Amino acid sequence: MATNNTTKDVIKVLKTKYDQLSKGKASLLKLIDESELSESVFNSNAIENSTLTLKETERILMEMEISRNVSVREVFEAKNLARVLEYIRSKSVEPELSIEVIILLHKMLMGNINDAIAGRFRKKGEYVRVGTHIAPAPEHVERMIESIISDYSADHSAYFTDKIARFHLDFETIHPFCDGNGRIGRVIINYQLMRFGFPNIIIRDKEKQTYYEAFGEYKDLKKTKRMEKIITLALTESLYKRIAYLQGDKISTLADYAKVHKKSVNALLNAARRQTIPAFREKGVWKIGKYSI
Repeated sequence: MATNNTTKDVIKVLKTKYDQLSKGKASLLKLIDESELSESVFNSNAIENSTLTLKETERILMEMEISRNVSVREVFEAKNLARVLEYIRSKSVEPELSIEVIILLHKMLMGNINDAIAGRFRKKGEYVRVGTHIAPAPEHVERMIESIISDYSADHSAYFTDKIARFHLDFETIHPFCDGNGRIGRVIINYQLMRFGFPNIIIRDKEKQTYYEAFGEYKDLKKTKRMEKIITLALTESLYKRIAYLQGDKISTLADYAKVHKKSVNALLNAARRQTIPAFREKGVWKIGKYSI
């Protein structure tokens, strides 16, 4: 099921405003991206069951010590994913998505973690399972990845977030690598969004149940609606955040906003989750621009 016209209209209006406000403010947008990096890394790794907290992720990325012993693997998972996300910000406008790009991103992600599998698809005898889903046999992987890239590139009629959602569902269904599939898949979502001129999004660990349900819905019913909604909600949130900063809003927590304006905080939080108000999260806390509503 395709994204509805109301959502498309909202994204169109926000994109126009974002483009207008962005002129001459590349340095501010870079600062927003940099400030968001640890949150992006934390959430993507947490979905894959990393034990690192957001604060620990921040300290690792700043080359600071943390108060407990963590595995070398988790440290490299944080540092490598941060490097991949920073890389695609500068490179996503250049090459089209291709097998070569995906392989490069995976090599960057898995280097120093498992060099034996970094930067290559699964080989003969390397099978993987996600829950009850057994991924296709290794000998089919490269052909299947080529096919979904070709379908994605050739589809000029579907709405862009619908294309991205389907690609992500197909990519994770194929599970082309021995490890790192989820993180690379979410990196690719941002790679694709940036090529359309949009900012990156964060798929959050707190919402991973819905995220996992989207894969189940696709596997069992071939429905894409849930993943489409996850991506469009995350995208509107990302746009609202950047617009608030670009237009110089005074940012406050939604809880403080509710007190000042004598509104129900629960009602505002529900509206924020539905993205029917221009609210956004920073370090898991819902915020809003002073003049937003």
